[in-house]
Amino acid sequence: MLFNSLQFLLFFVVVTLAYYSLPWRGRWALLLGASCYFYMVFKPAYILILFLTIVIDYYAGIWLERTQPGSARRWLLIISLISNVGILAFFKYFGFFTDSLVWLLDQANLDGPAQAVNRKAISLLNKVLVLFGQPGTTSFSIVDAILPIGLSFHTFQAMSYTIEVYRGNQKAERHFGIYALYVMFYPQLVAGPIERPQNVLHQFHTYFHFNFENLKAGLMQMAFGFFKKVVIADRMAEIVSHGYDNPTQHNGLTLLVATLAFSIQIYCDFSGYSDIAIGAARTMGFTLMENFRTPYFSRSIVEFWRRWHISLSTWFRDYLYIPLGGNRVGPSRRYLNVFIVFLVSGLWHGASWNYVIWGGLHGAYQLMAGWRDKALSRWGITFPEENKAYQLVQLLLTFVLVMLTWVFFRNHKAPVENAFYILGKIIFTPFDGPLSAPFNTTELWFCVLLVAVLFLKEKFYLTIPTRNTVLFFVLFPLICLLSYLFGVFTSNQFIYFQF
Repeated sequence: MLFNSLQFLLFFVVVTLAYYSLPWRGRWALLLGASCYFYMVFKPAYILILFLTIVIDYYAGIWLERTQPGSARRWLLIISLISNVGILAFFKYFGFFTDSLVWLLDQANLDGPAQAVNRKAISLLNKVLVLFGQPGTTSFSIVDAILPIGLSFHTFQAMSYTIEVYRGNQKAERHFGIYALYVMFYPQLVAGPIERPQNVLHQFHTYFHFNFENLKAGLMQMAFGFFKKVVIADRMAEIVSHGYDNPTQHNGLTLLVATLAFSIQIYCDFSGYSDIAIGAARTMGFTLMENFRTPYFSRSIVEFWRRWHISLSTWFRDYLYIPLGGNRVGPSRRYLNVFIVFLVSGLWHGASWNYVIWGGLHGAYQLMAGWRDKALSRWGITFPEENKAYQLVQLLLTFVLVMLTWVFFRNHKAPVENAFYILGKIIFTPFDGPLSAPFNTTELWFCVLLVAVLFLKEKFYLTIPTRNTVLFFVLFPLICLLSYLFGVFTSNQFIYFQF
């Protein structure tokens, strides 16, 4: 079910009203049933995949808690992680890895083995397709069609549970329904935030009384989330499509404008989703973690990743970077760890070499920043960090570096060569050919207005309801009205739903 749909608005009102009319025992059952319905609207069969991982991890958590430290306990964790990663790898990366292997065999002039691998892979894929009522196939293109929505998000959330139980930071949840709700809670089921069990599980055991301040704060955050999605992100999407759908027809300046528009689009699209998710949970008393903190105000790539998709960046930090050695190892190994984390992060986003390159570039940025700081320290060169002009240069440079990587992210469905072609035009031939403006006058004014919105701190609109109730009753309907009047309503899916 899409957040930006009338169906969801009706769903949200009914579920929230019913939630406050029930005792605790009825509430968790209501939320679990509503979450199942919310997910099954996309495709009912997908719920079987979630149910399988829920059952495996529920019992794995209990067995991990009962088992004494040792090899048996480690194997329980490994089995749980392999089951989660295995399901994710098959549905999301089966075609990608098989195609890559076949390509490598072709390059080595091993046509026979390449064809054999392809035949066996297609045969296995067809057997799985039967289970989901899909027709047979002779290629891997249909894998995208059967990819369960939000699979990467709820897989990572489930993995964090078993890891935290293994580490002794979380007691195993004995209530099967509550654990299932932890994985399936509808506001953050398909695109996060990726929650830790320590933050959420105990809340599902809590009876939240109706709180008018929570209701106001949640509704206000949802309203701004919808505004960012339908008015800003989806408006920017039209500009982006104009440039990226036919890059050979435009000069570099047009493609630069389209790339800038995509930078705004993806931020407003994903942070808008997070606002709706966090706000919907807040109306019922639940507190989800912050996922964005004005990332385009960052003055370094390191700071950017402390502000962008915080739930994912902290997940990789705690469950991959630190286990690899983190900062406890020497500089060379630390740089390697950072690069590995960002390559995996890129692959997490999707089965495309464009995503891998996107992640690799962010990793390379961090490595180069480390080498730069080390060289400047050796040479005794320092810069006035408190200088406003220097801070502005840092901010603009960081934004430009991030923006250029979005070229690969936006180009994920096309060959890698397309992204390099677009970058080449932007950098080397920005004025080669006539400017094909990807916007009309109305959209230009929207650009000015909407970029200005980005300069508002996320926290700004969260404090409005608690400061002034009258202002809430003026601003909330106004934001809703503006979203209705100026929004783009074409059932545009949130970008991160595909992950």
